[in-house]
Amino acid sequence: MRALRGFTLVELLVVIAIIGVLIALLLPAVQQAREAARRMQCSNNLKQLGLAIHNYHDTYTNFPGGTYGCCWGTWQVAILPYIEQDNLYSNYNITDKYYDDTARYSGSQNTDVTVHRLNALTCPSDSPNEPFGTITSHNYGANFGNTGYSQGTINGVTFMGAPFKYVSDNVGSAGYFGFRDITDGTANTVLFAEKLQAEGSDLRAYSWWGDGTSVSGYQAPNSSEADRIYSASYCNNLPLKNLPCDVATSSAPTMFAARSRHPGGVQVTLCDGSSRFVAETIQIDTWRNLMAARDGQVLGEF
Repeated sequence: MRALRGFTLVELLVVIAIIGVLIALLLPAVQQAREAARRMQCSNNLKQLGLAIHNYHDTYTNFPGGTYGCCWGTWQVAILPYIEQDNLYSNYNITDKYYDDTARYSGSQNTDVTVHRLNALTCPSDSPNEPFGTITSHNYGANFGNTGYSQGTINGVTFMGAPFKYVSDNVGSAGYFGFRDITDGTANTVLFAEKLQAEGSDLRAYSWWGDGTSVSGYQAPNSSEADRIYSASYCNNLPLKNLPCDVATSSAPTMFAARSRHPGGVQVTLCDGSSRFVAETIQIDTWRNLMAARDGQVLGEF
């Protein structure tokens, strides 16, 4: 009678070990492939934003305001018709800005718009956040220049122009920037950059609201230095998640660094409409020159 043959315990353990090694090698590759796909989608979103701003500028001969006061709409509202969101734009009351509290981003006339999360403004590598109720945050910030949100001098670094700014009531055409103001060249100036959504009541990516719609260049991309916002209740300090935060001071006013979940840097749209990946190791002077619109400096490698 022939003896039945089978695997020995040693052979079985060797096979299990080999399978374990193969899985360990495969999982990082799968994760990298998924991140590459997410990064490509994020890059495409930024390219579409660049195209939207060019189309907006063709219509109005200037960029939209970065934010209209604190609370009556931002660039995000202004470009809705140019990212195929005409219906949302039609439902947003931008006409009564500055005067009617119901026309704020959180007012009764506009919350049917601001509860929507727009895929075109969301990086798939990040986690969504809704700081207050159902009003959404997003992942792309308008470039407010090489210093901070208020566009003043910070510790000897002088504001040198930007594509976007805070627009107050009755400013007229002088309250807006346009391609005419990008004297450093559209291929040498950032238009939009990535930012991260934090957790809970953190408002750094709360882009229907004024402060939360911006990025600035005083800090390097993915900086370990704290972002600054004027209220501690709007700031969850999460340095291990690339989201350090602290309360603004006179020497460190409101500012939000460009941040992302992509390994090694952040993605930006330049004013010529192209998108680029900028390494977080970029020289800080080069980064500030890239965020400035009219500093007249020759850019270093980036």
